Amino acid sequence: MTPHSKFLACSSLLFTIALCVTGCGFAPQRSAELSTANRSVTIERTAYGIPHIAAANLESLSYGIAYAYAQDNVCQVAQMLVTARGERSTFFGGTTTALFGFRPLPNEQIDTFVAAHMNDAALERSWLAASNDAQALSRGYVAGYNRFLVDNEGKLPAACNGQSWVKPMSLAEYRRATELTLVQASLGAFADAVVAAKPPTPAVKTGRIDSQEQVAAIDANEVRNAMRDIGIVDSPYGSNAWAFGKDVTANGSGVLLGNPHFPWVGNNRFWQMHLTVPGDLDVMGASTALGSMVQIGFNRDVAWSHTVSTGKRFTLHELSLDANDPTVYLIDGKAEPMNSKTVTVRVRHADGTFKDVSHTLWSSRWGPIIVNPRAGLNWNAKTAYALKDANTGNARSTDTWLAFARAKSNQDLLRGMQNLGLPWVNTIAADRAGTAVYADWSVVPDVDADHLKRCAPSAPAAALVNAAGLFVLNGSKSDCDWRKDTQSGVPGLIPTARMPSLTRTDWVHNSNDSFFYTQPDAKWSNISPLVGDDIVRRARTRSGLIEVPDLISRGKITPEAAQRQLFENRNLMARLVLPDLLAACVDGPETARAACTVLRSWNRTNDIDARGAHLFREFWRTASGIKDVYREAYDKARPVETPRGLRMTDAAVASKVWDALSAAAKKVTDAGFALDAPLGQVQRPVFSEEPIAIHGGDDGEGVLNNIGDRAANGITAKGIRIDYGTSYVQSVGFDERGPVANAILTYGQSTNPVSPHVTDQLKMYSKKSWIKLPFHREDVVRERVGEVLTLVR
Repeated sequence: MTPHSKFLACSSLLFTIALCVTGCGFAPQRSAELSTANRSVTIERTAYGIPHIAAANLESLSYGIAYAYAQDNVCQVAQMLVTARGERSTFFGGTTTALFGFRPLPNEQIDTFVAAHMNDAALERSWLAASNDAQALSRGYVAGYNRFLVDNEGKLPAACNGQSWVKPMSLAEYRRATELTLVQASLGAFADAVVAAKPPTPAVKTGRIDSQEQVAAIDANEVRNAMRDIGIVDSPYGSNAWAFGKDVTANGSGVLLGNPHFPWVGNNRFWQMHLTVPGDLDVMGASTALGSMVQIGFNRDVAWSHTVSTGKRFTLHELSLDANDPTVYLIDGKAEPMNSKTVTVRVRHADGTFKDVSHTLWSSRWGPIIVNPRAGLNWNAKTAYALKDANTGNARSTDTWLAFARAKSNQDLLRGMQNLGLPWVNTIAADRAGTAVYADWSVVPDVDADHLKRCAPSAPAAALVNAAGLFVLNGSKSDCDWRKDTQSGVPGLIPTARMPSLTRTDWVHNSNDSFFYTQPDAKWSNISPLVGDDIVRRARTRSGLIEVPDLISRGKITPEAAQRQLFENRNLMARLVLPDLLAACVDGPETARAACTVLRSWNRTNDIDARGAHLFREFWRTASGIKDVYREAYDKARPVETPRGLRMTDAAVASKVWDALSAAAKKVTDAGFALDAPLGQVQRPVFSEEPIAIHGGDDGEGVLNNIGDRAANGITAKGIRIDYGTSYVQSVGFDERGPVANAILTYGQSTNPVSPHVTDQLKMYSKKSWIKLPFHREDVVRERVGEVLTLVR
């Protein structure tokens, strides 16, 4: 018998035993064979490195997930654990930056925040409240990763082989890393603001600086820019998702299109997997790093995707301070001292020496004290601001996604969300029965409009809502705490009965605006302002509200039709503003003439052969911010049609528009590219030097297939280097066998530069090709690549 046939025989034995363990009517045997089967997991790969992982129980399954993920991304996991331990400064220096959530921060700030925030005992208590299944998944993941390190000692990729920072994972570290993912849209985004919070000096106390005057002096645009820089508002990361029901689909079953826009580098990269525990679950899709269950995907009966929702994950609390001590605040008229915590970070210097650096951080009953002067969040003699985070200690998300994996209908998905485990996402889903669901049943503090009025802070602090969506409560009243409704899965968070959801048989969609425009025919009332409002802020939402009805008008929906529509790459804002610009080009300045000629010929798409798309992007990034630039301003009664046009009849506006166009043309040519270069020559991936042409456009342009360059923010001599956007995109329908799924993971499965799965799917994406996913057992066996790996834990 060959080694390959031995693996196949073992795999078949595992499946047979697993089926009996879960499906037969006898008590579990204590034979050595059965015990081994319970501790075994098989990993099969099909094309593009997609693993199909099967085990008799969840702990063994997660053991295999971690092992397979490490095969593709071990150095990334090791880096995540360095962050979770708070050891980045020790190994890489304090001033070197690293991605923390969605943005880069200096290592010393990261380590200081981690040391201050992490409470391993509290995290353990949270995880012990999770189900036994969720705990089994976490244990299995830790053990599987550690097994990989043992099996591959001295054989890791060059980026981490032999490095002292590559260490086994503990269960506490797994919980820490998961915590950092869950708070990245809330407290984690303010990590540097937590570290920066220091009591005012005596000189400041003596000066009696008035906090209200400080906040009032901050420009609203500067506040918004400050929050944009940390990803709290206008974040480019998001998603599109469309779900179609039986009224509009070709065969009466549901159709889903999921199109997340997430980073192409770092811990938020997706990774595809197919998971099977016979008799329990059979689910396929993708998850981010350290995910022990599919987060976006499908099973035999249901398909779902997520989009980042508009819900708030925290509230700010304005503290009134004791006149004699700025580290004491008043609660119901009584003095309450802040808590201080001094942490020490070991920092490596360039000469190889180390220095221990200590920081003292401060917190209140509401949470950590934060300081962000650009947003008017200062700590002075009279006022300080604390942040209360709704996702701290959230150990519920694994159970939510486990319920999704086991769901047999959209109603099962809704039941699975009632534990409020989803940290910051909407859910859009379609099922085999032909229903389409939208729900924002995510983690949001239970604060309604009346609560906001009753607990209003100072007028300047209250103005932060309109400036940047920051909700500030009066921190001097104990009854301004979040409402604790016993009907909530987590008292303190808004219960699902008061959160928005729709179940329909036509269609729903979301592109990161609020629930309000998920379906034009839906009516909403009594939803907390912390969940969202009725304003369309994103051009992609407008595109979706145009393109989904357009797609339906052309005939019954199939997964393939939805795929084609997404990759049409229509540039909405170009269609809305170029007619006015081009009409004015006759009288425009000489510096803009060549740009006008190119934009006139451009086809208004962001395909790889589109000539002029890169020029418009550079122009629109500036022009869209010009005050009063639109001929028709935003009209809430016409949110799809407006804003539109350019006010080229206004001399002051026109002058700024011409300046923006001339500067864009100069920037493109200075970078070494022709104004009419095909977009595919300009847009390239940030993680590879292969000349792979990338289609798609910027969020602000209204291109549904959203890709962008957050790090560079513009064209350079290397082109536009794409570092986020369309990532794991899937279309799913159902036939008599079950799911029919096509997908693409733009950046591939692996971060190891020598792996064949770094750019293989990106080349598929470049050609607008999709992978038909092998879900059914016979399809997996037929398409298997290489030998089956069997592990026994």
